[in-house]
Amino acid sequence: MQSLTRTLCASALAIAALAAAAGAQAQSSGSTMSWYSPGAGYIGFNAGRSDYSLNSGVGFPFDKHDTVYNLYGGSYFTSNLGLELGYTNFGKVSRAGGQTKAEGFNLSLVGKLPLSSQFNLLGKLGTTYGRTDVSAVPASGIASGSESGFGVSYGLGAEYAFNPQLSAVLQYDSHDLKFVNSGRDRVGATTVGLRYRF
Repeated sequence: MQSLTRTLCASALAIAALAAAAGAQAQSSGSTMSWYSPGAGYIGFNAGRSDYSLNSGVGFPFDKHDTVYNLYGGSYFTSNLGLELGYTNFGKVSRAGGQTKAEGFNLSLVGKLPLSSQFNLLGKLGTTYGRTDVSAVPASGIASGSESGFGVSYGLGAEYAFNPQLSAVLQYDSHDLKFVNSGRDRVGATTVGLRYRF
């Protein structure tokens, strides 16, 4: 619980600092990158690698990683802050003689720090409603079953704009998901993708 609280506080401070720095830079430069002006919307698709931070059980291999993909869309209500809604499928991994899989819907406050006319640093903090499903051999000591619920999420990333509509995004996201009989555990996602603004 303490580590979750520290992560939440650190993420909130990071996003606040990101927004404050972005606002200060915009005032000093006299420009706010109009392609993320208030009311601007975007959609994106990212894919990459998931990382399941779970107990592996007794005597069975645990590969921890699979392909992850993320579909999302958002809108900015200031030049530096907005809201984003997305769906992530974390894939399935071999664990405890069976399989573990997870997916979830995420709602986040997002912020950006423009470093140039083409390059942004990104931050996000929010919640993920996740669903997990575990099948395991009883001898592994891992319980089988499904769980769902809300958990804290955060992310950090970078964006490079090819033009005012299209950009490439590199991002890391962390989600606290509920697993049967084990409380909440972190599932991470390191992804790259494309974002289209409209």
